[in-house]
Amino acid sequence: MSSGLLVAIGVVVLIVIVAIGIYNGLVSGRQQVRNAWSQIDVQLKRRHDLIPNLVNSVKGAMDFEKSTLTAVVEARARAVGARSPQEAMQAENALTGALGRFMAVAEAYPQLRSQEGVSALMEELTTTENKIGFARQHYNDAVQAQNVRVAAFPGVIFARLFGFAPEIMFEVPEAEHAALEAAPEVKL
Repeated sequence: MSSGLLVAIGVVVLIVIVAIGIYNGLVSGRQQVRNAWSQIDVQLKRRHDLIPNLVNSVKGAMDFEKSTLTAVVEARARAVGARSPQEAMQAENALTGALGRFMAVAEAYPQLRSQEGVSALMEELTTTENKIGFARQHYNDAVQAQNVRVAAFPGVIFARLFGFAPEIMFEVPEAEHAALEAAPEVKL
């Protein structure tokens, strides 16, 4: 064999090895994103299971706050019915907002806070919300790592060739950005 042919074979073998490595990295990244989403999903299921118990526990005491309770129940129904991660992200953001308003209203009822069952459910829901926050952060970290793999050279060439696209981050809805950027009001 001629040395030119050996060099050509060596280059082809090297390209194949690099392509296999990049492909495996992209597949691994996609699986990490799916696993991270599953972790969010587990916590969301826990939250979905807690909400009916909490709503039923406070229903009688919050009779004139029916709109708040209705908003939570409807947001939960939309979240449970979501079919894709993108739909779930939107529905869960709406549910988070409805739950925030619910918790704020519930704080105004001292008789609710004094009930052990309601207090325990609210504490469990708060703990679950924290776990959801951590799971979202982990998901976004996995998405960022995968999106770097998809966009960086030479991965970008193979990502397109193998059908990999950037993943979607779990973001704060636009409506909440203004509230996050505004200075908090402090009353002493």
